Amino acid sequence: MSGVNEIRSTFLDYFRKNGHEVVSSSPLVPRNDPTLMFTNAGMVQFKNVFTGLEKRPYSTAATAQKCVRAGGKHNDLDNVGYTARHHTFFEMLGNFSFGDYFKENAIELAWNLITKEFGIDAKRLLVTVYHTDDEAFGLWKKIAGLTDDRIIRIATSDNFWAMGDTGPCGPCSEIFYDHGDHIWGGPPGSPEEDGDRFIEIWNLVFMQYEQVTKEERVDLPRPSIDTGMGLERVAALLQGKHDNYDIDLFRALISASEDATGIKADGERRASHRVIADHLRSSAFLIADGVLPSNEGRGYVLRRIMRRAMRHAELLGAREPLMWKLLPTLVQQMGRAYPELVRAEALISETLRLEENRFRKTLERGLSLLSDATTTLGKGDMLDGETAFKLYDTYGFPLDLTQDALRAREIGVDISGFTDAMERQKAEARSHWAGSGDKATETIWFELKDKFGATEFLGYDTETAEGVVQAIVRDGKAVEAAAAGEHVQIVVNQTPFYGESGGQMGDTGLISTDYSKLQVADTQKKGEGVFVHSAVVTEGTLKQGDAVQLAVDHQRRSRLRSNHSATHLLHEALREVLGSHVAQKGSLVAPERLRFDVSHPKPMSAEELQVVEDMANAIILQNAPVTTRLMSVDDAIAEGAMALFGEKYGDEVRVVSMGTGIEGQKTGKPYSIELCGGTHVHATGDIGLVRILGESAVGAGVRRVEAVTGDAARTYLAEQDERIKALAGALKVQPADVVARVESLVDERRKLEKELADAKRRLAMGGGRQGGSAEDVKEIAGLKFLGKALQGIDAKDLKSLADEGKASIGSGVVTLIGVSEDGKASAVVAVTDDLVGRFSAVDLVRVASAALGGKGGGGRPDMAQAGGPDGAKAGEALDAVAAALGA
Repeated sequence: MSGVNEIRSTFLDYFRKNGHEVVSSSPLVPRNDPTLMFTNAGMVQFKNVFTGLEKRPYSTAATAQKCVRAGGKHNDLDNVGYTARHHTFFEMLGNFSFGDYFKENAIELAWNLITKEFGIDAKRLLVTVYHTDDEAFGLWKKIAGLTDDRIIRIATSDNFWAMGDTGPCGPCSEIFYDHGDHIWGGPPGSPEEDGDRFIEIWNLVFMQYEQVTKEERVDLPRPSIDTGMGLERVAALLQGKHDNYDIDLFRALISASEDATGIKADGERRASHRVIADHLRSSAFLIADGVLPSNEGRGYVLRRIMRRAMRHAELLGAREPLMWKLLPTLVQQMGRAYPELVRAEALISETLRLEENRFRKTLERGLSLLSDATTTLGKGDMLDGETAFKLYDTYGFPLDLTQDALRAREIGVDISGFTDAMERQKAEARSHWAGSGDKATETIWFELKDKFGATEFLGYDTETAEGVVQAIVRDGKAVEAAAAGEHVQIVVNQTPFYGESGGQMGDTGLISTDYSKLQVADTQKKGEGVFVHSAVVTEGTLKQGDAVQLAVDHQRRSRLRSNHSATHLLHEALREVLGSHVAQKGSLVAPERLRFDVSHPKPMSAEELQVVEDMANAIILQNAPVTTRLMSVDDAIAEGAMALFGEKYGDEVRVVSMGTGIEGQKTGKPYSIELCGGTHVHATGDIGLVRILGESAVGAGVRRVEAVTGDAARTYLAEQDERIKALAGALKVQPADVVARVESLVDERRKLEKELADAKRRLAMGGGRQGGSAEDVKEIAGLKFLGKALQGIDAKDLKSLADEGKASIGSGVVTLIGVSEDGKASAVVAVTDDLVGRFSAVDLVRVASAALGGKGGGGRPDMAQAGGPDGAKAGEALDAVAAALGA
């Protein structure tokens, strides 16, 4: 008696004979614990029984519970394949007492099963007890005859179980098997306890207390028992193995993997075969329990498990989907104990095959997306970690493939940025899911999601609907009712209100009953598909469970639809006009306007924007139907649908198509095809009109386009027309002649400004007399010095005036100080060519700058310029230069 199936049935039959109800394994998706991602222990399905919330027709039970640990606190995924006892899927054998028998019976039942039914040598067994549990210590001596040295007291939490910070708890007693001194390791509690010599096979939990508060613990009125024995571990023991992957079940799966790949499992690829065998079990059982691969929640973990196995299949050289071919072996091994595998075999097989095909296509698609993301990068550049993580997280494109693909182009990857992005994602996942069940760490929206399921969205087809209030939330807590004047968040089972996502703002409107009304100010998607209506109660009282009527603000929704559809048309038009490198990088679809950011390296010209607008309006005028289909992502992209880089898509996506191409490669084909979950017009003509307001830069290589549609566009154009008419009236010309008249006025102004500037210069230099007025020229140490402070002269004109000064004096030094309206000064010093050997304009201008409160200055020996903050000291600056000449 050592086969896995025989061990399982022996365990269950033993407890059935001892008065226990044999209860079928619960699904891997817990139905009674929103804090868990997957069922990870036998007691999960009995949690509410232990806490008294649920009554069962039996007081003792035994199960063989299927478990998955691949997310949250208990996550063994990365270790699987490389250790002897780590699994993502495992079976937990357990017996339970709900206020019936307690320690003595539990220990006796366990000892008899192990030593008599399983025939395990009692001399190789030892146990642990919680250090204060004298009762358990004495019972092990009495029942098993164990000596004191084989009953080890443990003072840590390893031997004290708690459901959470509060609630049922109690000491544990673990049973260990000694595999012999030829294996390194010590008994529990010793410095060598992490070795593999002593292996825990069964844990008995004596649930005898209730933790009331952190400080207060009281006795439970009806103590209970919860045990757990790993089937794979005890099977290894009974089959004389020290490695779980050497038991009959895994040998069968690994043998099938060897036959399919032609690669032996005892070489360097041993870990790959083990990963495939383990992950096949997880994948098959999760699919059988209704989990399908996706990019969110449980489906995301399943996809990770599947793709990790598929990656190892590729490492083994498999060129075609492999895992589905191994499924018959798994069903043969485990289908009798778990008939759900047989019932779902076709679904499991198809899901495995399609997912592996998708994964192989991921390589090709990932390389294409990577190419788009690195078009501006060259040798020595670095791909940012955020983009590398998006490739991994959104499309399942592994980091090592990204690195390999870029290595030939000598482009690196910011690994620290990738790690940071992954840590943020993990932190978010941890905040959404608690993997241990020890504490309810879910946000309220995930609690509601697990309790009621996702909200069914009806808004694609209707703007009114009926629903039932599932929850009322006020200040982050669920309440039973909300009265007039209160601001609350409402969750209903179905809604026509669109929850903000994909750039489209959430809907507003009304929720009402026969005796209450609420004004909805916003709708958001929370958790995994929970639509949350933020509202204020304007009349009456709303209660949980009320049947309500929901009505979306029709006019606002219509404007949102028009603007969202217009973004699709403008996006495609921009790609046609600017090039295929254009990709949307973000958007806002509001009722009054739209904006979206696109990748483009330079500003768009007015001509380009006009062409884009004209193309979009041409499609609008077609009044072509806007069609929506549900398709797989791969099929959608194969048909030309545009997937936005960085967006996450489920296996089934909405594909929105609108318009017919007029010219080029689009002629006669759908004009715009995009993956989109937003709401759209029924026909392009419903948009009415699109008007681009302008474009601007929002970052390196990203431009922002803003536009209006429909009534907003017509209002904008009407206002512009009124401005043109008013301007024409002021200019006393026809509206058609406004531009020409304005251009003429601008030319006249330029001429007048030039004439004014010339006049100012002449006046500044002495009313136009050659060389300025005589009093401006002095003789210092036998040379001429022309120094003058000028008001209202632009700094840029000082050099030309200095040149005129040099010409007027013939030989000498010219110093001009220009003082601006704000009191700052600019200084220019010019030295005639014959004196450059004696004086440097650079040195002299620095003297002037210092007098003006400035620093430095520069230029050539014959002409230099500087500045200073204190124009009031212009005279002092001139004197300082004169003094320098005479020194």
